[in-house]
Amino acid sequence: MEARTSEVLPQAGGPWQYEPKWDGFRCLAFKKGENIRLLAKSGKDLGRYFPEMVAYLKAVRAAEFVIDGELVVMIDGKPEFDALQMRLHPAESRIRKLSLSTPAKFTVFDILADENGASLLDVPLRQRRSLLEQFVQSVQDEDKLVISPATTDRAKAQTWLDASGHGATDGVVAKLLDAPYRPGERTMVKVKRIRTADCVVGGFRYRSGTNLVGSLLLGLYNTNGMLDHVGFTSMISASEAPALTRKLEARKGEGFTGRAPGPSRWATGKSSQWQPLRPELVVEVKFDHVTNERFRHGTRFVRWRPDKSPQQCTFEQIG
Repeated sequence: MEARTSEVLPQAGGPWQYEPKWDGFRCLAFKKGENIRLLAKSGKDLGRYFPEMVAYLKAVRAAEFVIDGELVVMIDGKPEFDALQMRLHPAESRIRKLSLSTPAKFTVFDILADENGASLLDVPLRQRRSLLEQFVQSVQDEDKLVISPATTDRAKAQTWLDASGHGATDGVVAKLLDAPYRPGERTMVKVKRIRTADCVVGGFRYRSGTNLVGSLLLGLYNTNGMLDHVGFTSMISASEAPALTRKLEARKGEGFTGRAPGPSRWATGKSSQWQPLRPELVVEVKFDHVTNERFRHGTRFVRWRPDKSPQQCTFEQIG
């Protein structure tokens, strides 16, 4: 079951249950006897990347179940998405090592089949939540599996939303208490805390297969006065691209003086190389989450800021 996006927490049409939106890998865990499957939202099997979770669920006394939640990796008591991403490694030896040094935890928020294998898809959420609480209580292992907090108090959910976007949570998810579980349907509502920041354009990448700009590389000045790469924005219309490309190519220069961009995970060929620029242009962007002083997702272009000095673009904006 998936979620549609909203700018505010829903209130009408309820009653609603609100939960934190965790910054991890969404995962369905299936158990039947000795067989364990961990499936990502894409349908990819995550089992080989999280052998410690497979072993743990295999040892749980319940012979059958299906649970829905998020896999997270905790370091010093806080979820670390970068450490989670490191688990998607081709070398089994590396995965085994990481599974011991940074083991995953499963934060669960729904149960889709009970310990007898009976489907709970048509059972209302309020009853599934009660069954999930009983299931988690029977497991009693907070280092491996915990239940996600939930509330029907919109004011409390708003406090969760206000605190999100810089750490463990990525927003708030709202679910109808009297609704069944509908796989593949966007019947949940996700709300993220959207903020803005003024960033220096420290470089750009060409759109794959073209000589036109595809994305702007964004930077902020650190406390040492060095320009660190913090993310990108790529919402550039086809009509604007030619003139913007000429504007940027006329400003090629030193680029980032601190942390520089790595290779793009999605680009190939020419688009994987970035073009450094003199730190002269400032752009305002919208963002929703910061991890390790970087924007976790691509940002949304708002406007150019010719009125702002590049030196005003510091990390204080995203703290």
